[in-house]
Amino acid sequence: MSTTAYMIAKIRAAGAEQVIQHGNSWVEADDYLRHTLIPAALEKGEEAIYVPPFDDRKVWDGNATMIQEVFEQLGPDASPPDALICSVGGGGLFCGIMQGLESAGYPHLQVLAVETEGAHSLALSLQEGKLSTLPAITSIATSLGARTVAAQAFAYAQRESVRSVVLSDEVAKEGCVRFADDERIMVEPACGVSLALCYQGRLRKLLPHLRESSRVVITVCGGSNITAKMLGDWSSSM
Repeated sequence: MSTTAYMIAKIRAAGAEQVIQHGNSWVEADDYLRHTLIPAALEKGEEAIYVPPFDDRKVWDGNATMIQEVFEQLGPDASPPDALICSVGGGGLFCGIMQGLESAGYPHLQVLAVETEGAHSLALSLQEGKLSTLPAITSIATSLGARTVAAQAFAYAQRESVRSVVLSDEVAKEGCVRFADDERIMVEPACGVSLALCYQGRLRKLLPHLRESSRVVITVCGGSNITAKMLGDWSSSM
C-alpha cells in the first residue's frame, strides 16, 4: 500500500464516506476499481462514475488552460518563455501543456519533462522506443506513480523540443526544502523534482544556452502529501 495514513485522513476529512486501498501502486488500484468495484456497483443498480486521473482529453483540455494563463500574464507584447518545466506521472499535465503550446502557436518551445527515479515510466518508454511499463513504483513521489504513461504523452515526448529528465528522490526532497525556504510554500516530491532544477546549477547544465535574462516557466503542481515534519526531517538529512 503506497497511500499514507495522513493522505487517507485528508480524503476522509474532505467528505469521503469510504476509502478503499488496494495494491501496491495506482495501477493496481485503478484496475481493481474499473474491473471489480464498478461492475459490482452496477450489478446492484448503483451509479458508478470513473474519473480518469490523466489519460483523457478532458484532463488535457483543463491543464492546457495554464498555458493560456502564462501568456496572459506575460502580456501581449512579450516574447515567449525560453523553456517550460513540468513533472510527469501519467502524463496528464504534460499532455495539457503540450496541447496548450500548440494552441498558443508555440509547439516547438523547449519543454523539460521531469520524473523521479523509480517513477520514470516516460523515460523508460523513450529509452526502449516503445510505450513501456515499469515493473513497480519505487519512488517516494507516489503522485507520479503511473507505471505506464498515456500513449499521447509518449507521442509528445518524442518531439525534438521535449527533453526527458530523471532525478533521484533525494534531489526531489531538496527541491521541496529549498522551495519552502525561498517561497514559503510547501510542495510534495512529485513537484519538488521539477523545482530542484532551479538549484545546484542543474538547469544551466541541461540548457547551457540560457542567459540571466532568460525566462523559464516551472509548473508548481503542488500536491497534498507533504507536512512540515517531512520537510524538517529532509532538511536535517541534507
